[in-house]
Amino acid sequence: MNPFSNDVPPQLRHTLHPTAALAAGGVPTTAPHAAPAPVHAHGGASTGAASAADLGARQQALAQAAAQLKAELVGIDDVIDRVIDAVRAWYVLPQLISRPVIVCLWGLTGTGKTQLTRRLAQLLGYYDRFVEVQMDGFSHGASYRSSTISGMLGDSGITEGAPGILVLDEFQRFRTMDRKGEDVKVERYQDVWTLLSDGRLPPALSALSNIERKLADAHYEAERAEDGDDDRAGKAPYRFQLDAWDAQELKRMLKLQEPLAEIMQWPPAKVQALFTRFQQSHHSWETDYSKLLVFVCGNLDEMYHETAQRVEDCDTDADIFHRLTSKLSLIDVKKALGERFKPEQIARLGNGHVIYPSFSKATYEQLIRNLCARYVDDIAAQCGVRFAIGQDVLDELYANAVFPAQGTRPLFSSVHAIMSANLVNAALWVLQEQLPLSQEFPIHLAPGKRHLLVRGQGPQGPCETTFPVVLELNRLKQRANADFRALLAVHEAGHGLAYCVLFGHAPQEVKINIASFEGGYNSFSSLKATTRQNVLDMMCVGLAGRVAEELVFGEMACTTGAEQDYKQVTADAARYIRNHGFGARLARTDVTVEMDNHVNTDVGPSNDAIEALMQQQYRRAQELLQTHREALGRTVDALLRQGTIAPVEMVALLADCGIALAPPAPGGLPDEGLVLEPFAAKLGAFRKGV
Repeated sequence: MNPFSNDVPPQLRHTLHPTAALAAGGVPTTAPHAAPAPVHAHGGASTGAASAADLGARQQALAQAAAQLKAELVGIDDVIDRVIDAVRAWYVLPQLISRPVIVCLWGLTGTGKTQLTRRLAQLLGYYDRFVEVQMDGFSHGASYRSSTISGMLGDSGITEGAPGILVLDEFQRFRTMDRKGEDVKVERYQDVWTLLSDGRLPPALSALSNIERKLADAHYEAERAEDGDDDRAGKAPYRFQLDAWDAQELKRMLKLQEPLAEIMQWPPAKVQALFTRFQQSHHSWETDYSKLLVFVCGNLDEMYHETAQRVEDCDTDADIFHRLTSKLSLIDVKKALGERFKPEQIARLGNGHVIYPSFSKATYEQLIRNLCARYVDDIAAQCGVRFAIGQDVLDELYANAVFPAQGTRPLFSSVHAIMSANLVNAALWVLQEQLPLSQEFPIHLAPGKRHLLVRGQGPQGPCETTFPVVLELNRLKQRANADFRALLAVHEAGHGLAYCVLFGHAPQEVKINIASFEGGYNSFSSLKATTRQNVLDMMCVGLAGRVAEELVFGEMACTTGAEQDYKQVTADAARYIRNHGFGARLARTDVTVEMDNHVNTDVGPSNDAIEALMQQQYRRAQELLQTHREALGRTVDALLRQGTIAPVEMVALLADCGIALAPPAPGGLPDEGLVLEPFAAKLGAFRKGV
């Protein structure tokens, strides 16, 4: 069956394996939707003038495709709208297109980039003129035709001068520069840059070298025969003949209309004449793919690097990571591309860049509900047993399956591993116990969260059974050792409270329930402008974890867990003195071995200033936490109870202690890119001479 065919029977669509059906982030609803019919049989466009009715029909088909994509692919409505707008002119009025329309889709793995392109091709009727190339260069064998874009297009259903869809997937692996900025040897798909430039691909002359060699052999043998060469005595005359491969190459490269069988019988003189004509009119043999819609898809790690550094894969709140990735822009894309490609190559990708943010918590929750509903529906369809999965199970699936920085693939595999076999076992139990199938069988977590509890009503009354379930990740986050948990709570509460008091905002996250590493963390909003006071405050915040340990446990019970804090604060203090000009000296002070690097290399005297600054901020942190002992205690207690404190909870908690914080932004998350100093008001005062 054609994987892009619209003619998939509804019953087959319904019983597809959930993990396969939902690959790359797409989640169909529990009831299949009918795909909109394409305007033409194959989605093609008339080359003549378009009537108002044609334009209206195409606009409607595009709107239907958008609605269908939003119904199937959860959480990327904004991305779908941008893609639909980007392809509108290409689809509605292809007569206006004179060069390829390039749409770049960048996002983390498992966010639905590839599936969006495949499904759009199907919905618009281009499933038979759709080419997908894995740009890693190793997914299509080693033959010539699969090592060039022109070869792959030539083998496809896309005809010259007509619209078609080309997907260049995993484009980030097609790097042309290494991390040192030096050229990388590229052996495949080198013609992609020509295609992206104007859509006109010159012939690959190397493909005709075998035919040229045979022509040369025929010419040489003919000359020897004319000269009466004695070596030819008793031998059969040399017979020039093209094999099927040669004939196919000749037909494709020279745009011939004759059948292959006829071309294979052509004498060398005729083939030579074609070669001569080809060489004299080189440009006329270019293949026109100027009406292609080209999707460039990939994951630019460099673009997400700074964002991902601020959070932990399986521990951060999905909404926070979603908010961070939603702020990535065209500038971030260009900078990331600059790590892998040359400027002239980046220019050929254009400015049509669509960035996928990571999924929000609500999207992940919807994905889990949809996926579980698919499992439940499949069990009901196959054996008549209908389950109702409880909210406690759904919550635990989220806690154990969601890795915000890794997209949806871990979610699909985890939900499958946790639920599929257990639902089958539960259905077998219902059938073996001969329980009435007219009822709905609820599934909840048993106490201890190590078993799924299935209940039902039998002829003799209520009955139940349990099945073991592995919910490892969330259990790993719960620190079983009470002493270690207390240590983490005190340390992180010190950081969080100091930040709240000095910056007037709640941290984005304060957590001690973590699986990624042995510790806890605070996550703070970034600053668009960092003042001298802000730098001092962040040093104080960085030292407050150790100060909290000293205040609560005593000086000799302080741990080595503050090593990274001290490293960061020392770096901040060094930049304060040596780089920012906030200390006694104005000159930038640094070590260097470069003659052209004009800095003050006398770093020795600044070491004492750095130490004095850190001592000052340590004492400041001591005074701050001592003043707010009650708030520190309440923050520690909240962490011990919950393992995490959300911004809205921190605002309420400290309000009870007389500490007023700025209210969280809509959605409960602090704004990114804070400016804490009232610069505009100070400018106004300056103008008034105040």
